[in-house]
Amino acid sequence: MQYDRERSRPAEQASPHIEIRGLTKRYGGLLALDAVDLTVNRGELFSLVGSSGCGKTTLLRALAGFVRPDAGQILIGGRDMAPLEPYDRPVNMMFQSYALFPHMSVEDNIAFGLRREGLRGADIRRRVGEALELIQMREFARRRPQQLSGGQRQRVALARAVVKRPQVLLLDEPLSALDKKLRESTQFELVNIQERLGITFIMVTHDQEEAMTMSTRIAVMSAGRIVQIGTPSEIYERPGSRFVADFVGSVNLFDAVVLADSDGFATLRCDSLSTMLLAPSIGAPIGAALALGIRPERVVLAPAGALPSLQNGFEGRVAGVAFMGDRRIYQVEVVGAGGLTIKATAPNTAGEAPLARGAPVEIGWNAAAGFLLEP
Repeated sequence: MQYDRERSRPAEQASPHIEIRGLTKRYGGLLALDAVDLTVNRGELFSLVGSSGCGKTTLLRALAGFVRPDAGQILIGGRDMAPLEPYDRPVNMMFQSYALFPHMSVEDNIAFGLRREGLRGADIRRRVGEALELIQMREFARRRPQQLSGGQRQRVALARAVVKRPQVLLLDEPLSALDKKLRESTQFELVNIQERLGITFIMVTHDQEEAMTMSTRIAVMSAGRIVQIGTPSEIYERPGSRFVADFVGSVNLFDAVVLADSDGFATLRCDSLSTMLLAPSIGAPIGAALALGIRPERVVLAPAGALPSLQNGFEGRVAGVAFMGDRRIYQVEVVGAGGLTIKATAPNTAGEAPLARGAPVEIGWNAAAGFLLEP
């Protein structure tokens, strides 16, 4: 499931909104942010992903003003944020826990920040009413948080965050408290609300599928650095390193050496598969050591003797099968490859029997389906 975030945007929304330059933060001997450079455009839903401790939450908290960097600069709308306290910055933050006040009603939770700003009663009522309409919860205005479902509490937290009309909304694992089914439906609600508001969203999430589904662009972080920025399809289809390829989604990776390069394709020697392979060229010189990646859904799997003509093909045996509802994941042990296995996925088609464990099979893929990476 993926929301189409890669369509063209109006020119005014493509302008830089947030500029981060050389941002560095240390905690004792730990380098949490290592000279991070990043530009986020106006109106984007931009996601930060990476393993625990990679720096993504530190970066989010630095934007909010809760973390003071040791070096570097944060500009929002061209204005330097360094002199500004968190409450003076044109940002708001939606926390993982939602942090709703249990003794207040929904409308009072939403109105809390507006009252702190000193707005008049009529203005508060109007803004709260607009926020309730936005999240489609006007009939729940008098309820307390404990009388709401998880998804409803999430929407109230969002309304409280956007009612102050920040230029930027920061979201720290906003859907992690929801179960899988509710999380999937809420992803679309959040995207629709973001597009209607036109506010720049920056989201931290550990859920790669969530980031791929919702984001206009994604930054993958590792050890305090941004290692790749791109649209969801760019990150998935054209990862810039073995780390990104392995971190985002599932992938088969093979060490290979370039033997020839012509007509847009590289001929490779792959010792682990004891064969030559074809892959799209990246202009590497003859003799270069690279990694060949192929996503499991691009691997064609067929009973022995039934594989269509493909540029890369192997004989194998089904070593394992996992049922995933809409698809099955196969681990195929390649014949003559010393126990090496290749992962392949196949749709769960009604009336079609799955391949049994131990069954002889053939697997393969066309050259254009793979991608080459620096080792």
